[in-house]
Amino acid sequence: MATTELGAALRHWRDHVPPQAVGLPGGGRRRAAGLRREELSQLAGISADYIIRLEQGRATSPSPQIVEALARALRLTQDERAHLFRLAGLAPPGPGMVPRHITPGVHRMLDRLAGTPVAVFDAAWNQLLANPLYTALMGEWQGDDLNGVWRNFLNPDHRVRQTPESRGALQASLVADLRRAAARYPDDANLKALIAELRRRSAHFETLWESGAVGEHQAARKTIDHPIVGALTLDCDILSVTGSDLRIMVYSAQPGTEDADRLALLNVIGTQSLLG
Repeated sequence: MATTELGAALRHWRDHVPPQAVGLPGGGRRRAAGLRREELSQLAGISADYIIRLEQGRATSPSPQIVEALARALRLTQDERAHLFRLAGLAPPGPGMVPRHITPGVHRMLDRLAGTPVAVFDAAWNQLLANPLYTALMGEWQGDDLNGVWRNFLNPDHRVRQTPESRGALQASLVADLRRAAARYPDDANLKALIAELRRRSAHFETLWESGAVGEHQAARKTIDHPIVGALTLDCDILSVTGSDLRIMVYSAQPGTEDADRLALLNVIGTQSLLG
């Protein structure tokens, strides 16, 4: 069957990534040790049909977002990711672009935190990855709401309980984060578009942006009103990945508390309803 260098590379990487390496169960009868197309589709958020067309050479011009998602799902190294971009006819993101690559080491660390709600964000607060427990805790976001700044200014209807003071401090820190990111990554068109849209649609964002407000997103205790298990008061810590500006957000409960019990229950039921 006809293919391309891009298709052959994708097939090679898929065939050489065991399910266990990406957090999937590996048992059962499998024709090959690597990932099935359906599994790669699930991990990357791309239709299995499109992956088939890429591998067979019937689709040859994937977008940078598609390439980034495939590289992340296949857990490619920095060099492998750059090679994938070039095979797709795209220039690898340069130093003036917000880094969105999650290294295999960070992936492995997240795998070991399966019982802890964890998500990874880039310097512009775009959610790149969230484990199932984080999604069960916070809800599943789509589209623009995957950006934490957008969500806090333009769609504040989420599960974290906030006071006017805590909301104000959070918003000031998020604006300061975006200002630092804009200075550090001046070539990132998506970041520029995000800031322009926020300035246009949110008067409060515009005021904070023009004021030069500074702040830093810090660890905090947060209360999450969950629709199934009830309120959980958890510690929220943000870890930074040196050299990439990635932020790893981790929620944890104090052992022996009702919050810990509710988080453990949520880990069992996942995103399913108790009535399901």
